[in-house]
Amino acid sequence: MGRALRAIGARLGAQAHRALPWRKAKREHRLRALRRLAETASARQPVFYCDEVDIHLNPKIGRDWMLPGVQRRVVTPGKNHKAYIAGALDARTGQLVWVDAESKASWLFCKLLWRLVEQNPQARTIHLIVDNYVIHSSKVTREVLAHFADKIQLHFLPPLLPGRQPHRARLARPPRQCHQEPSLRHTSRVDAPCPTLPQ
Repeated sequence: MGRALRAIGARLGAQAHRALPWRKAKREHRLRALRRLAETASARQPVFYCDEVDIHLNPKIGRDWMLPGVQRRVVTPGKNHKAYIAGALDARTGQLVWVDAESKASWLFCKLLWRLVEQNPQARTIHLIVDNYVIHSSKVTREVLAHFADKIQLHFLPPLLPGRQPHRARLARPPRQCHQEPSLRHTSRVDAPCPTLPQ
């Protein structure tokens, strides 16, 4: 059997797990509810679109056409520096709150939760619209949310919906400091007031 499968080009590989998409009616119902939530945001009930982004300070090199025996060389800054940013875009004011870390783990999102609570002391409940990334529902995140009790409430987007998140375009453009410094590991910048990204 193995020889027959190899003869037709079949290969033995791991299966990819994929979440089952929601039915259109259910998906649109959830999106309408999230839009209404964002439209009714206030200082006492702020709403934030949250997401994470990877930062690579070395340029990504793709394929290019070259003559036989010639390899194009691209000058890069050197060793790649990686950092990860979690951001929360205020649906009412357009202000962006962000934090950074050296890994895209649950503590990156939890760090953002602490920052939002610190910057919104007048808020009764902080509503966060998030995708289904694992760090948004991990054990560590659940413990931090339990610490805040009813102060923070998560609202999940339907699965497999990358093109319907209005905050992604802005979170994909990190603050200018990310490109001006060789690393994001400066605690003074994390503790400073969070900037607003340019339109």
